[in-house]
Amino acid sequence: MAVLAACICLVAPFAARASAPSLDGQLRLALATRTLVPGVSAGLVLDLSNGATLFARNADVSLAPASNEKLCVAYAALAELGPAYRFRTEMLGEGHRRGPVWYGNLVLKGFGDPSLSSHRVDLLAAELWGDGIRRVTGHVIGDDSWFDGRHGVAGWRRSFFGIESPPLSALVVDRARRKGRLVANPALAAAAQLDRALWALGIQARGAVARQAHPHTVVLATSYSRQLWRLLQVMDGDSDNFTAELVLKEIGAETLGSGTTAAGARVVARDLAAAGVPLAGVRIVDGSGLSRDDRVTARELASLLALMWKQPAMREIVWRSLARPGLDGTLRHRLLLPPARKLVRGKTGTTDLASALSGFVGTRFAFVVLQNGDPVNLVAAHAAQDRFVRALAARAEATSSSVGGDGLIAARP
Repeated sequence: MAVLAACICLVAPFAARASAPSLDGQLRLALATRTLVPGVSAGLVLDLSNGATLFARNADVSLAPASNEKLCVAYAALAELGPAYRFRTEMLGEGHRRGPVWYGNLVLKGFGDPSLSSHRVDLLAAELWGDGIRRVTGHVIGDDSWFDGRHGVAGWRRSFFGIESPPLSALVVDRARRKGRLVANPALAAAAQLDRALWALGIQARGAVARQAHPHTVVLATSYSRQLWRLLQVMDGDSDNFTAELVLKEIGAETLGSGTTAAGARVVARDLAAAGVPLAGVRIVDGSGLSRDDRVTARELASLLALMWKQPAMREIVWRSLARPGLDGTLRHRLLLPPARKLVRGKTGTTDLASALSGFVGTRFAFVVLQNGDPVNLVAAHAAQDRFVRALAARAEATSSSVGGDGLIAARP
């Protein structure tokens, strides 16, 4: 009997392990739901240590991405512009100065800053005052010619305009809102803000107009945004569509000399292809994922996440830009319990056609879940995504404990 008991003790752990569901089985079970169409639902998990595929379902099916499209924009922006890049807004002079008078026009020229505020415009006016100018004989001009004149993107629903994103322009102050209302002409509204700021300081001018500046101007003052890596925290963590679209146009303007959505999308596709990201079934139309014409695959997004993970400088920026469960961004009300709350960083995506969640689980896994429908059942999609990620987090925690250390990026305060 003693020998039999000893044998049972030795065999029991192995039997328990054998009967426990595999990771593949757990993940398939997590995605199983009767309210989502299996053929347009995809998932993929990569082992970050060696790039091995641990789970794949419909990995090459072309699907609408929702806001997971922003991951592609983030990569190209970091590759082309660099994490320290700052958007600028210039106050220019057309004419000349004599004493305290500027003879000619002032120009507020935008270069695509999505974070430009009325406070920063007021500071530009204060610089003019500090420089001793007390009168402007001409107008205050708003110049948004750095980008094209399109305020939306192909494939956007009309209802998106002004709700999902303010109008797209190279010169937008306070996200194109004045006293709580959306302005019709962002460049003119920006010039009017500068005109008001000048008058508040006692600097007289002749009112605001919108047009392109003359070729020969002088820079009188410049305002800069925060560094790009900080803006990406808004773009990805909060899933800000407006920031994503202006960053995409900025990529086109700086790289190809064309401030258009299409130019930016060409650069993004070029950069992904050059890095070896598989683009079969992928179509990049905008930066936010709002366009009904956008398409991604789970394999593309997972490969992109793995690519960014392999580059230490980019890894840190992307990790910090993703939403933290239970803490901030679009995951503040999801995945509230450990270990998922501690280990997961994710990029959500939500439209009426698509729901998505992609990101990292500690240093162990990169994951992608994409679900489409017409419309997609968001409640069922979120529940499946959360089950999927919780299974990965539990496996990551168990595996790290078994080797004597967590090996995980700790949650940041």
